[in-house]
Order: sequence, then structure tokens, then C-alpha cells
Amino acid sequence: MARQRASRELGLNSTAIGGPARLWCVRRYECHAGSMNIPFLGHRRQKVGFPDPAGIAELLAECELLRSQASRAGVRLDDTAASLEALDQLLPRWRDDEETLTWLGNDAGLYLGSVIVRTVPGAVWEIRTDGQPVVRLDSGREFDVVDSGHEWAAYGVPELSQLYAEVAES
Repeated sequence: MARQRASRELGLNSTAIGGPARLWCVRRYECHAGSMNIPFLGHRRQKVGFPDPAGIAELLAECELLRSQASRAGVRLDDTAASLEALDQLLPRWRDDEETLTWLGNDAGLYLGSVIVRTVPGAVWEIRTDGQPVVRLDSGREFDVVDSGHEWAAYGVPELSQLYAEVAES
């Protein structure tokens, strides 16, 4: 009798004390089926918090189309300012294809941001509330590198190496 009263106080039914298999709940929203201890109602929402900055940086550095175009042109993208200068020298064959132009501009901006984050002390990726990735410096200055990448892909100016030099000076 004392076991049953204790189990009721804890919110448990007879399964927790060796009775027939039934649904039992330890806490509100954390229920289990029998002695198998399978939670099926608890912890359904993802934990709120900040994503891993290193994981974000790695994801943003992929730039698949840009790396493919650069590789075909013999340019090695090694996350250095020199690789930005090499990209500035590529012939803009992508400008005839609107879809490629947009994608390549996005990749160019993300690559520029990756080089900045990896080489400029205090530079970090930040995702704005509108979902746009930007680079923020220690000084608080923010650079919309994706927008700059689109300008570079469409018009060739400003050059990526020039943008990098401007940011590195700050």
C-alpha cells in the first residue's frame, strides 16, 4: 500500500512498481511504455541555443560552384588573400547565365567571408535576423560579403582582393 501511494505521489502507475505493463509518467511530458523505458513524449523540441560557430564557418566555406569554376581555371582556393587575387583574374564566363551568376555571386561572397574569418583576427560569422550571413569585426563593423560577392560576379567590381584589403585594414 505504501508503494502504491508513493508511486501515485511520483506520478507513476503500477508498471513502475512491477504491475502489469501500462503507460507511466515520471514527469509531465516524459512518459514511458512499460519496463522498456522508451520516452515518446518528452524532449520533442530542439534545445534553444547558439549553433556551433566552427560548424557554421565550415558550412559557409563550401562554395561548391566557385571552387569548381576556379579549379577548371587552374586556381587553387586555399583561403588566403592570394587566392582572392587569383579569383579577380578569372575570365567572367558565368555572366551569360543568370542562374550561374546568382549562385556564383553567393559563393564568391561566402568565400570572401571565409577568408576574412580565417585570416583577420577577431572576425566572426554572424547570421542576421533576416538569415543573411555577414562578417563582424571586433570593432563592431559588419560586412555583407554575400552582397559584395554578387556585385563582383555581375560587374567585376569591387574586386574581392580589394574588399579583403579594406577589411584587413580595419
